Amino acid sequence: MKYNIIGKNIEVTDALESAVVEKLEKLDKYFNDSVEAQVTLIVEKLSHIIEITIPFNGTVLRAEVEGKNMYNIMDDAVAVIEKQVNKFKHKLKNKHRNGISQFTPDFLREEVEENDSAELKINRKKKFAIKPMDAEEAVLQMELVGHNFFVYLDAETEEVNVVYKRKNGTYGLIEPVLDEE
Repeated sequence: MKYNIIGKNIEVTDALESAVVEKLEKLDKYFNDSVEAQVTLIVEKLSHIIEITIPFNGTVLRAEVEGKNMYNIMDDAVAVIEKQVNKFKHKLKNKHRNGISQFTPDFLREEVEENDSAELKINRKKKFAIKPMDAEEAVLQMELVGHNFFVYLDAETEEVNVVYKRKNGTYGLIEPVLDEE
């Protein structure tokens, strides 16, 4: 696996980079050499955050862990990714059966545990009318209904977008695009 390590408000020293790579090497048993892990190390006030994103074949595994010490939270972030891989092993293997596999042969040969094959169940479906608005109005609507995300039709682009509240109290905007694979 390849690693792309960047820092925000922190200098990625050789020691820090080698510690991150050492921890991420635990994931090498799952992925082949063509998969690239994006690692962002962030320092905000007294908090340290590590974000690991592993995109491959239209699937994204992501972990974000916050703590007081960057070195202490690395194991937790890797554990989150490992848990995702193991939880969805059956589905990930089936999804990527056709085409070039991003997984190692050993991982593909492992047997799937009984509980891994359980289907994901949607408990509730909801339909609602969407009206054209801008992102700022969508954030206001989201806050009024007390949710942490809101789906709306962008008045300018006439595309369906999503605004969401981030853990740090700021807002995010998702503008979906069709994958051209």
